[in-house]
Amino acid sequence: MGMTDPIADMLTRVRNANRKKFKSADTSLSRMNLAIAKVLKKAGYIQGFDIKKDQNKREVLRVYLKYSDSKENIIRGIERVSKPGRRIYVQGDSIPKVLNGYGVAILSTSKGIMTDREARELNVGGEILCNVW
Repeated sequence: MGMTDPIADMLTRVRNANRKKFKSADTSLSRMNLAIAKVLKKAGYIQGFDIKKDQNKREVLRVYLKYSDSKENIIRGIERVSKPGRRIYVQGDSIPKVLNGYGVAILSTSKGIMTDREARELNVGGEILCNVW
Protein backbone atom coordinates (compact mmCIF):
# COMPACT_ATOMS: atom_id res chain seq x y z
CA MET A 1 0.00 0.00 0.00
CA GLY A 2 1.33 3.43 -0.91
CA MET A 3 2.10 6.20 1.49
CA THR A 4 -0.36 9.12 1.41
CA ASP A 5 2.08 11.84 2.54
CA PRO A 6 5.79 11.04 2.05
CA ILE A 7 6.84 14.59 3.05
CA ALA A 8 5.13 14.27 6.44
CA ASP A 9 6.75 10.85 6.85
CA MET A 10 10.20 12.37 6.20
CA LEU A 11 9.60 15.24 8.63
CA THR A 12 8.35 12.87 11.32
CA ARG A 13 11.38 10.60 10.94
CA VAL A 14 13.74 13.60 11.20
CA ARG A 15 11.81 14.98 14.20
CA ASN A 16 11.88 11.62 16.05
CA ALA A 17 15.56 10.99 15.32
CA ASN A 18 16.38 14.54 16.41
CA ARG A 19 14.56 14.07 19.73
CA LYS A 20 16.48 10.85 20.42
CA LYS A 21 19.80 12.47 19.35
CA PHE A 22 20.46 9.97 16.55
CA LYS A 23 23.23 10.73 14.08
CA SER A 24 21.01 10.15 11.06
CA ALA A 25 17.49 9.36 9.91
CA ASP A 26 16.56 7.19 6.92
CA THR A 27 13.54 8.10 4.83
CA SER A 28 12.09 7.25 1.45
CA LEU A 29 13.86 8.72 -1.56
CA SER A 30 11.90 11.04 -3.80
CA ARG A 31 12.74 14.20 -5.70
CA MET A 32 10.66 16.25 -3.26
CA ASN A 33 12.35 14.76 -0.16
CA LEU A 34 15.75 15.29 -1.77
CA ALA A 35 14.93 18.94 -2.53
CA ILE A 36 13.72 19.50 1.06
CA ALA A 37 16.95 17.96 2.37
CA LYS A 38 18.97 20.32 0.15
CA VAL A 39 17.08 23.33 1.53
CA LEU A 40 17.55 22.11 5.13
CA LYS A 41 21.29 21.76 4.52
CA LYS A 42 21.52 25.19 2.91
CA ALA A 43 19.63 26.73 5.85
CA GLY A 44 22.01 25.04 8.30
CA TYR A 45 19.57 22.70 10.03
CA ILE A 46 21.26 19.42 9.00
CA GLN A 47 24.86 18.37 8.36
CA GLY A 48 24.13 16.69 5.06
CA PHE A 49 22.46 13.78 3.32
CA ASP A 50 23.33 10.71 1.25
CA ILE A 51 21.54 8.21 -0.93
CA LYS A 52 22.12 4.73 0.47
CA LYS A 53 20.79 1.22 -0.14
CA ASP A 54 18.77 -0.49 2.60
CA GLN A 55 18.52 -4.22 3.35
CA ASN A 56 15.98 -4.74 0.56
CA LYS A 57 18.33 -3.07 -2.00
CA ARG A 58 16.04 -0.01 -2.26
CA GLU A 59 17.50 3.47 -2.26
CA VAL A 60 16.82 5.55 0.83
CA LEU A 61 17.65 9.13 1.72
CA ARG A 62 19.87 9.28 4.81
CA VAL A 63 19.71 12.67 6.54
CA TYR A 64 22.61 13.45 8.90
CA LEU A 65 21.38 15.53 11.83
CA LYS A 66 23.24 18.47 13.30
CA TYR A 67 23.75 19.33 16.97
CA SER A 68 25.49 22.20 18.73
CA ASP A 69 28.79 21.82 20.59
CA SER A 70 26.88 21.35 23.84
CA LYS A 71 24.81 18.53 22.24
CA GLU A 72 21.67 20.68 21.91
CA ASN A 73 19.26 20.17 19.00
CA ILE A 74 19.65 22.59 16.09
CA ILE A 75 16.13 21.71 14.93
CA ARG A 76 13.85 22.84 17.77
CA GLY A 77 10.67 22.11 15.84
CA ILE A 78 9.56 20.95 12.41
CA GLU A 79 5.94 20.82 11.26
CA ARG A 80 4.03 20.08 8.07
CA VAL A 81 1.86 23.01 6.96
CA SER A 82 0.26 22.04 3.65
CA LYS A 83 -1.27 18.59 3.77
CA PRO A 84 -2.80 16.37 1.06
CA GLY A 85 -6.30 17.17 2.37
CA ARG A 86 -5.69 20.91 2.71
CA ARG A 87 -3.13 22.68 0.56
CA ILE A 88 -1.89 26.08 1.74
CA TYR A 89 -0.82 28.50 -1.00
CA VAL A 90 0.53 32.03 -0.58
CA GLN A 91 1.45 34.84 -2.92
CA GLY A 92 4.95 36.28 -3.03
CA ASP A 93 4.05 39.42 -1.12
CA SER A 94 2.18 37.64 1.69
CA ILE A 95 4.59 34.86 2.75
CA PRO A 96 4.37 34.57 6.56
CA LYS A 97 7.48 34.65 8.73
CA VAL A 98 8.21 31.72 11.03
CA LEU A 99 8.86 32.88 14.62
CA ASN A 100 9.39 36.48 13.46
CA GLY A 101 12.17 35.41 11.09
CA TYR A 102 14.02 33.01 13.43
CA GLY A 103 12.59 29.98 11.65
CA VAL A 104 12.34 28.98 8.01
CA ALA A 105 9.34 28.09 5.88
CA ILE A 106 10.04 25.77 2.95
CA LEU A 107 7.96 26.53 -0.13
CA SER A 108 7.33 24.73 -3.39
CA THR A 109 7.34 27.46 -6.05
CA SER A 110 7.43 27.62 -9.81
CA LYS A 111 11.19 28.23 -9.47
CA GLY A 112 11.72 25.12 -7.32
CA ILE A 113 11.83 24.29 -3.61
CA MET A 114 13.20 27.21 -1.58
CA THR A 115 13.09 29.01 1.74
CA ASP A 116 10.67 31.81 2.52
CA ARG A 117 13.48 34.39 2.35
CA GLU A 118 14.48 33.35 -1.16
CA ALA A 119 10.85 33.36 -2.28
CA ARG A 120 10.37 36.87 -0.88
CA GLU A 121 13.50 38.10 -2.71
CA LEU A 122 12.27 36.59 -6.00
CA ASN A 123 8.68 37.66 -5.23
CA VAL A 124 7.27 34.24 -6.05
CA GLY A 125 4.55 32.47 -4.15
CA GLY A 126 3.71 28.82 -3.87
CA GLU A 127 2.71 26.04 -1.54
CA ILE A 128 4.06 26.19 2.03
CA LEU A 129 5.38 22.66 2.63
CA CYS A 130 6.71 22.95 6.18
CA ASN A 131 8.08 25.22 8.90
CA VAL A 132 11.40 24.60 10.67
CA TRP A 133 12.78 26.42 13.70
